[in-house]
Amino acid sequence: MTGTALVTGASSGIGAAVAAALVRRGYRVYGTSRNPEKVNSPVAGVTYLALDLSDEASIEACAAAAGEVDVLVNNAGESQSGPFEELPMDAVRRLFQLNVFGAVRLSQLVLPGMRARGRGRVVMVGSMLASFPLAYRSSYVASKAAIKGFASAARREYAPYGVGITTVEPGSIATGISERRTQYVATDSPFRSAYDTMLAALNANEAKGISAEKVAAKVVVAIEAGRLRPFYAVGSGAPFVFALRRVLPRGASERMVARRHGLR
Repeated sequence: MTGTALVTGASSGIGAAVAAALVRRGYRVYGTSRNPEKVNSPVAGVTYLALDLSDEASIEACAAAAGEVDVLVNNAGESQSGPFEELPMDAVRRLFQLNVFGAVRLSQLVLPGMRARGRGRVVMVGSMLASFPLAYRSSYVASKAAIKGFASAARREYAPYGVGITTVEPGSIATGISERRTQYVATDSPFRSAYDTMLAALNANEAKGISAEKVAAKVVVAIEAGRLRPFYAVGSGAPFVFALRRVLPRGASERMVARRHGLR
C-alpha cells in the first residue's frame, strides 16, 4: 500500500530511517519533531510537523495538520534507566506520557479516518525488553509492554474494518540512544555497582547493535504485509532468542538476559 504516512520522532534514529524508507517507496510522508525548524539533517521528501507528546493540544494540532493518514508509525519516545525505588514519579509519569499516552491519543485521532476508509496501518515501535525484561530498566520496560498491550488488544477491534495494528520490537540498536537516555540513580545508591555494570553492558550492546535502517526495513514489512502479524522483532538475534524463550522456563530466560548484561 502507499498513501500518506505520519512518522513520529522523525528527526533522527529509527524515525528518520523509517521516514526515508517510506519516501523511497512512494509515500507522502509527514515526520514529527518537537522543533521542526531545528532538525539537523531533514530527510528529503519529508514534511515536518511540530509534535510535543506531552501536550494534548499539540497532539491534536499535529493530527489535524496531517489530515487523512493511511499509515501511522508511533516511534517517538524516551529511554529511561534507574533502580526501581529511586525512579522519581514525575519522571515515570513523563515517560508514560511520551511512550504510551501520547501514542495512544495520536492513534485515537487518526484511526476513525482509517476505519471509515477501510484501510490503514498503525505501527507501535516497542522494544524487545518488553518481552525480555531487564533490571534497572523497569519504567522503560513497563512503558513498552503497555504500548504493546494496547496494540495487541486493539488490533482485533480494527481488523474487521481493514485496519491493521501491530508492534515492532527492536533489540539493541546503534543510534546513539545511550547518550540521550535519562538516568535516575543516586551516587551513594546501594544498587550503584550493579547498575553501572548493567549500563556498561547495555551501552556496549547498543554500540554494536543493528542499524536504524534495519529496523526501518522491518517496519516497512509490517506496513505492507498482506497478512499482518501481531508483532515483529528485529535485532539481538531475535529469531533465535524468541524460539529459545518458547521452550525455556520464564526464570531461565530472565537469567539469560541478566547474564548478557553482567548481572547475576
